[in-house]
Amino acid sequence: MNVFTDEYGQGAAEYILLFGGVIVIAIAALLIYRAYFTNNSVFKASSDISNVRTSV
Repeated sequence: MNVFTDEYGQGAAEYILLFGGVIVIAIAALLIYRAYFTNNSVFKASSDISNVRTSV
């Protein structure tokens, strides 16, 4: 019955879940902002960057 008190793998499993959550959030952000960086969208990232550079 020593299996129930063994907690050696708990830290690794928590790190895997944490990194998995971060990866899922990053992929969701990329999917949301993908339209901003495409050439045929209403948003123009290149013009926004040039506007910021000229205003600074």
